[in-house]
Amino acid sequence: MTSMRTEDEQSFTNPPNYSFPHHRLNAVLRDSQKTPIVLVACGSFSPVTYLHLRMFEMAKDYIRQNTDFEIVGGYLSPVSDMYKKAGLLSAQHRVSMCSLAAEDTSSWLMIDSWEAFQSYQRTAVVLDHFDHEINTLRGGVRTEDGEQRNVRVMLLAGSDLIGTMSEPGVWSYQDLDHILGRYGCFIVERAGTDMDQATDSLARWRHNIYLIPQLIQNDVSSTKVRLFIRRGLSVRYLLPTPVVDYIEQHGLYQEEGTPSDKGKERDQAGGSRREIRA
Repeated sequence: MTSMRTEDEQSFTNPPNYSFPHHRLNAVLRDSQKTPIVLVACGSFSPVTYLHLRMFEMAKDYIRQNTDFEIVGGYLSPVSDMYKKAGLLSAQHRVSMCSLAAEDTSSWLMIDSWEAFQSYQRTAVVLDHFDHEINTLRGGVRTEDGEQRNVRVMLLAGSDLIGTMSEPGVWSYQDLDHILGRYGCFIVERAGTDMDQATDSLARWRHNIYLIPQLIQNDVSSTKVRLFIRRGLSVRYLLPTPVVDYIEQHGLYQEEGTPSDKGKERDQAGGSRREIRA
């Protein structure tokens, strides 16, 4: 099997007027004994909810208590409009809502619009993009002694995603090996998903999959939020206040999905039937 190109061989096409956000990316590693990592959550975020944001905090606690990693940054990467998922608003709205949520609630999260404002990109390619921006172009991070270190990019996702990874035909083996073998991921438990069963068929990458339990169960989802809005119910305190205000100001999610919401077509480049995004 031909291996995926490395980030040094791969070229990346940037959307118009794009610049990589790094204003909250730590440039200096506090503990030189630890491995610097960046967490990347890919998804629809239509709309972004408190659970999306809470996942980063749960991961931060888990990483601090159970690993030798040090987080130097966290990113939400909204999917492209070309994903064609039911209920998917335009990238402009979704990026704006994510930006409002991160700025209002967090001191370390950032929104990267690279994936959102272009043709559909596979998750494996998105992670390569972050690796390229942070390590190839910016030289990673440095220790307090001035030593340069590469940053490890890792996927952050809910356990529903890991369930699709173990389902035959949904993800190509090549992409799974690239995502789980090269980068690794943190999986946050979500209601209704058996994480142990979901990871059984991914055993060869188990050393790179970190399972994070939800100590306080939260089953808020974008799908439920959209349903509430269509029914005229309040979604305050399910989403950050600036996101609720934005939705109300623009009259979003008042109707069911548009006619174009028919499900993403087969990903010809990656060989996957469907690559499911939260």
